[in-house]
Amino acid sequence: MKYSHPAPADVPESQIEEYKKNISIATHDTGRLMLFAGDQKVEHMNNDFYGEGIAADDNDPQHMFKIASSARIGVFATQLGLIARYGNDYKKVPYLVKLNSKTNMVKADISDPKSSAWFSVDDVVRFKDTSKLNILAVGYTVYTGSEFEGDMIKEAAQAVFAAHQRGLFTVLWMYPRGKSVVDEKDPHLIAGAAGVSATLGSDFTKVNYPKPKEGNRAESLKEAVIAAGRTKLICAGGSSIDVKEFLQGLHDQIHISGAFGNATGRNIHQKKLDEAIRFANAVSAITTGDATVEEAYTVYNGK
Repeated sequence: MKYSHPAPADVPESQIEEYKKNISIATHDTGRLMLFAGDQKVEHMNNDFYGEGIAADDNDPQHMFKIASSARIGVFATQLGLIARYGNDYKKVPYLVKLNSKTNMVKADISDPKSSAWFSVDDVVRFKDTSKLNILAVGYTVYTGSEFEGDMIKEAAQAVFAAHQRGLFTVLWMYPRGKSVVDEKDPHLIAGAAGVSATLGSDFTKVNYPKPKEGNRAESLKEAVIAAGRTKLICAGGSSIDVKEFLQGLHDQIHISGAFGNATGRNIHQKKLDEAIRFANAVSAITTGDATVEEAYTVYNGK
């Protein structure tokens, strides 16, 4: 059944059909988003792309574009510069442009994180118009709890409004982080960050999967899902883990917590191309196909 995503009031009447079309494409008409995260070339530098247990192909940025062009994803999220360098060879990929990014070299115990916008939404729209690439959305990271959160919240608010004015949808990465944050994976803090995303009017919010001191992780995520309101919550995939364990966690997030998808990066791109494509398709089978864990695992095994 086709999912209808109502346009928020900051989408002008002239852009409503464009907005709905972009979300429809990205969610495969389900309302759930499978975001293939490819912004770590900045966020984690080469730690995520080279070393023991990582496919040799992953050191080349084109590896991610090959995956995105062959797998059944919702959007491929990465920086505008990478899209500019490789996009002409991968015109059919659905893109999300990440507006801000920072490296992980300065740790939070040394200085509170700040990630400023590299480009404006208007820059992205001009790039979309001239390149004719399939750009559906923009994304932005806010570090709640940082002493610089005010600057990032303001830029995020402006980005969401500007994107909606141009018919694009938005994903906000919301991470409690800084010297004042004791536990980044605290379910209550994550729910608070999700609530901030709701006040910013984002379509989706990307949060870390909480780790409660006691109790079930999927149950603990429910607080954030509800706090996000009409902003749909998706969970970050985190570092690479066992395939079946990952698929079970994703299934629980959707069917126990009530989440609306996932943002998966390392668990996909650190694999060799064929395996990465099969794994991405397995993730999509659960996210947008309502597959069971066993059915998704069969997709991963290529059967």
